[in-house]
Amino acid sequence: MKINKFLTFLSIFTMLIFISSCVEDEDFDLPNINIVDPNITPNMTFQNVVSKYEQAVAGGDVIGVFDETQDLYIEGYVISSDKAGNFFEELIIQNKVDGSSDANDPRLGFRIDINVRGLSDTYEVGRKVYVKLNGLAIGLSHGVFAIGKPSGSTIEQIQEYEYKDFVIRDPQVATLTPKVTTIGDLTEQDENTLIQFDDVQINRDELALTFAGEASDTFDGFRTLESCPSNSPTISLQTSTFADFKSLQVPQNRGSIKGILSRDFADNINVFVINSTADIQFNNAERCDPIELDCGLATSVGSGVLFSDDFETQSTNSLISGNGWTNYIEAGTEGWEAFSSTGSNASLGVSARIGSFRSGDASSIGWLITPAINFDAQGGETLTFKTSNSFADGSELELLFSTDWDGTEANITSATWGVIPAAYIVQDSDLFSAWFDSGIVDLSCATGTMYIAFKYTGSGDSGFDGTYELDDININFAQ
Repeated sequence: MKINKFLTFLSIFTMLIFISSCVEDEDFDLPNINIVDPNITPNMTFQNVVSKYEQAVAGGDVIGVFDETQDLYIEGYVISSDKAGNFFEELIIQNKVDGSSDANDPRLGFRIDINVRGLSDTYEVGRKVYVKLNGLAIGLSHGVFAIGKPSGSTIEQIQEYEYKDFVIRDPQVATLTPKVTTIGDLTEQDENTLIQFDDVQINRDELALTFAGEASDTFDGFRTLESCPSNSPTISLQTSTFADFKSLQVPQNRGSIKGILSRDFADNINVFVINSTADIQFNNAERCDPIELDCGLATSVGSGVLFSDDFETQSTNSLISGNGWTNYIEAGTEGWEAFSSTGSNASLGVSARIGSFRSGDASSIGWLITPAINFDAQGGETLTFKTSNSFADGSELELLFSTDWDGTEANITSATWGVIPAAYIVQDSDLFSAWFDSGIVDLSCATGTMYIAFKYTGSGDSGFDGTYELDDININFAQ
C-alpha cells in the first residue's frame, strides 16, 4: 500500500516537472489580437461594380459576374449589425464614412450575403473592409444591390469556410456620420446606406403596438414613420420578429432616428431598418399629430342639403370640375377624374377616381376639396360618402378639413389641415371592387367656415401605387 502511494506521488511530481519545463512565462501572455494591415489597394469603385451590373443587364443577363482570375477589390465600411437580431446573415457596407458624394464616386451601398451568424463579432459597425470580387457577382435581390456567389441567374450566399477570403478586415474602425435627409427626398441611390431622419415620429394610430411583437407580425413588423408636420411623406420602419427588441413598445415621442434604407422582401415599398433601439433618439414629448375633428358617428341624416355630388354630370376621363370643387395636383401628373366602368371594378354610374399606378411619377399627391361650408348657420350636420379601391397598395386616401384655407390653390399646402377620424375609408385589405360606406359622420361639433378634402398620396413608387374611387358625397343638416 505504501509503495502504491509512493509511486502515485512520484508520477504526479514527475508530470508537474515536465509541464513546468515546457511552458515559459511568456507563453501565458494574451494572444496578439491586433488586426494586421492587409496592404490592399482597391482598384474598383462602388460605381464600377454598379456599372458591371448595368452592362450585364444591357447584354440580357440579370447579374454581373466578376472574373475569377483577376484580383478586383473595393473598399467600404460596415454599417449593419446583427447583434440585436434585426439583420441576419448579411453585411451592409457603403463606400463613404459620411453623407458626402460626388459625380465620379457617388455615395452607394451593397448588401453582402454570407451564410454566417454573429457577423458583428468580427465586422462591427464602422469596420473598414475590402471585398475581393474574384468570382463573385452583383445583382438585385429583394430590390437592392447584393453581392454574393453566382448561381445561374441568382445571387447565393458566400459560405462560412470562405467568407474571410472575400471580406477582409482593415485595422481601421471609422466613426460613421449618416446622411441627414427627409423621407420625401430619398432616392434609389440612398438604398443600402446609413440615413438619419430628424423630427419624425411613429404614427399616432400605432403607438400602442410593439416593434414586431403583434400576432399579425409575420417575419417582420411594419410601423409607420412620419415626418413632422404629419402630412409629410411616410416610410415603414421594418423590424424582424427575431430582433431582441421586437416586443418593446414603439417610442411615443418624436425625434431623430438612424438606420439603413432598404426595400421590403417583395420589393414593393421602401423600408427603414435600424441596428438597435440605440439608433432612436425620440426625446421630444411634444408630438406633431394633426388636429382632429371627431364628433363621432350620427344615427340619422337630416333632410337639409348643404352639399351633394354623385358626379353623374361629369365628363368621363376628364378631371373633376364644377360644383365648387377644387381639383389640385400637388405633385405628379394625376388628378381626380371622372370614370365609368361596368367591369369587375364597376363604378356607381360615374364616379371620381385617382391613382398613380404606372404613372412614372416620383411623387403623387392629389386633392379634391369641397367649396366652403358655413357650419354656424344650422345644426345637426353630417357627412356620408362611398369609397372603393383597385389594389390601393402603397397609396393612401385621407379625409381632411381646414378652417384657415383661403380657397386658393397657392395656399393649399400652407393651410392647416386636420383629420376627420370617424369616417371609414376603404382599406387595401378590403375586398377589391366592393364599395364601402363611410358611415354617418357627425359634423355637428364643427364651427365656422370649413373645407373638406379628399387627399390622395402615393408611396413614391408608381409601380406599387394603386387607385381609389369616390362617390355619393352628401353633407346634410337637420332642418
